[in-house]
Amino acid sequence: MLLALDTTTEILHLALIRGDRVWARRVLSGPGRGHSERLIPTLDELMVEAGAGPEALSGVAACLGPGGFTSLRIGVATAEGFGLTGLPTWGFSAFALRAEALRQAGVAGPCWILLDGQRGEAFHQRWDEGPTEAAAKHPLNTLPDRVGADPWWAPEAFASKLDSLLPANRVSLADEGEATLAGLVALARRASQRPPEAPLVPFYLRETDAEVNFPLAAAHLSEALRKGVAR
Repeated sequence: MLLALDTTTEILHLALIRGDRVWARRVLSGPGRGHSERLIPTLDELMVEAGAGPEALSGVAACLGPGGFTSLRIGVATAEGFGLTGLPTWGFSAFALRAEALRQAGVAGPCWILLDGQRGEAFHQRWDEGPTEAAAKHPLNTLPDRVGADPWWAPEAFASKLDSLLPANRVSLADEGEATLAGLVALARRASQRPPEAPLVPFYLRETDAEVNFPLAAAHLSEALRKGVAR
């Protein structure tokens, strides 16, 4: 039984997959630590529905971002925790997940996938059968030139910020939640056919304070050590 999970946004997506059978949940748990309170209880509920226990798991596929630091870390740490027990793990990007959701909903052809980068920025990647360019992050006001006349899609909560900025060729989904869960299941099934991946490397929306401040702290430490040696 394969576990698939996505904690990149304020909505928790979980699925248990056994052959053609799927048990799935979409839970609005709020940003940050909300996932830590809901993930394991929700997984327990799915296990009960599936009539199985943790020993039935055969692997874990997790979305690696981009996503907020706390919420994304919870999902990746959960997958890695199962990995420490010997289960194989796989990862995929939030762009791949959203592209698969569009595919499962019947959306064909090239489409830009736009994700909230916060602080007036957006992550973007153009997809067709697969990604046609590397993911990047740029200010919102540069999106019209980048997206051009191509169709684009963004999660409902973020799309409302873009409607006045981009042309009216936005792709909409009748049921974003259902499409995302369907995409999660399909992507996890495909991922599990690849060799396992370890460690899983999360892709955060922004650098953590530690990453931003490390070069400066290292320089100060180096200078302090130099002065100490000089004495």
